[in-house]
Amino acid sequence: MDFAASFWHVECVRGLTCNAFAERYRKWCNRHGYNFNVEKADTIYKSAKELVPTLLKNYSTKILITEAITQLTTTSRTVEVLRNEMNRLAEQLPDVMAMYGVGASLGPQLMAEIGDVLRFAHHGSLTAFARVDPMPNQSGNYERQSNLSSKRGSPYLRKSLFLVMTVLLQKAPLDDPVYRFLGKKRAEGKPYYVYMTAGANKFLRIYYGRVREHLQLQDDTT
Repeated sequence: MDFAASFWHVECVRGLTCNAFAERYRKWCNRHGYNFNVEKADTIYKSAKELVPTLLKNYSTKILITEAITQLTTTSRTVEVLRNEMNRLAEQLPDVMAMYGVGASLGPQLMAEIGDVLRFAHHGSLTAFARVDPMPNQSGNYERQSNLSSKRGSPYLRKSLFLVMTVLLQKAPLDDPVYRFLGKKRAEGKPYYVYMTAGANKFLRIYYGRVREHLQLQDDTT
């Protein structure tokens, strides 16, 4: 975006000679704190020569592009502020961040989707909210062995949980209880969707217990 703010039209590059652009690009790098590279300048210039502009190089086009850049820059800064705040809040639950598969990205994401765990009366309420609770399916003496999950709750939390399950399957930590549970379900021949949902259910039960225990300890110390 910094580059586009200065070289806002293809003619700002290819309208110069290759050497003239390289010199201008070098000065721009020095002003903005970027490392100058002759080969990169040459690559940019050659690419500009092959482009077909769709807008004329005039004042209206410049205003349009610079305004878009300003909005993108503002959005990027806002996202970074929110990311830092989410990470700060996530650090307040170290027991959760220590769970396998929960990292700097998925940890805050899970906490943001779940919110205050105390609003759930029990772990079953949380698994229902995440849509990873199995639906009862009984009729007389028949009971289906692999029930489908319910369709209520947060699809975004469910997606985050499936990402955690994917990490567990990829890394295969043998000492992790959720991974062992996933392995058990897979060994039973359960379909992908079933064992992933079951693993997410177990993960949330552990999450629920750890967070409630952490909050209880905080209350006791205060």
